[in-house]
Amino acid sequence: MAFVSKKAKAITIDREKLHGVDEAIGLAKTGATSKFDETIEVALNLGVDPRHADQMVRGVVTLPKGTGKTVRVGVFAKGAKADEAREAGADVVGAEDLMEIVQGGTIDFDRCIATPDMMGVVGRLGKVLGPKGLMPNPKLGTVTMNVAQAVKDAKGGQIEYRVEKAGIIHSGIGKASFPAEDLRANFDALLDAIVKAKPSGAKGKYVRKVAISSTMGAGIKVDTTEVAGA
Repeated sequence: MAFVSKKAKAITIDREKLHGVDEAIGLAKTGATSKFDETIEVALNLGVDPRHADQMVRGVVTLPKGTGKTVRVGVFAKGAKADEAREAGADVVGAEDLMEIVQGGTIDFDRCIATPDMMGVVGRLGKVLGPKGLMPNPKLGTVTMNVAQAVKDAKGGQIEYRVEKAGIIHSGIGKASFPAEDLRANFDALLDAIVKAKPSGAKGKYVRKVAISSTMGAGIKVDTTEVAGA
């Protein structure tokens, strides 16, 4: 028997009906009745097979209304760059000393940034940071000499998205306490970025299914004809 949270019981959702984006966001907000501020999440089923390199969808996007989350940023840097990172608001800054802390099992950050000269050190943490999606990557702007801007971006609503094995991307677009128009702005920004990131190997319909939910809620299907680029 499937578990149904109290929140999910609070509203009746026709699991087969297709809803407009604004309606789906409204239903997700209405159903978020937990004691904590639930995250409003989007699940996109894309017409790609990420096992093929030319069908991988991965990137970063800045949500214009923020994420509603406090993001802790770790930076691997030395000297002046380490000072820049601290001044920009980085929570954890270090070099070999930080590597040893992470190797010891303590990861006290949600995003990881590194200067290029530190990648020899960071590379030794691949088995620790990789599975958690924290490995710095130049394509995502997290291997950079401009650490101050990277820290500000991470703190200011920038998120990473990456397609999973089944061709699905999951991403939060804000908190249930956000105004509906803010969630819609973040939804549009995420979709726009993902559509622009359509890989060359993608064939046929690209955005196949879209669903919106809150952390504890049921998925609400979205009519993809409303989604630009779908």
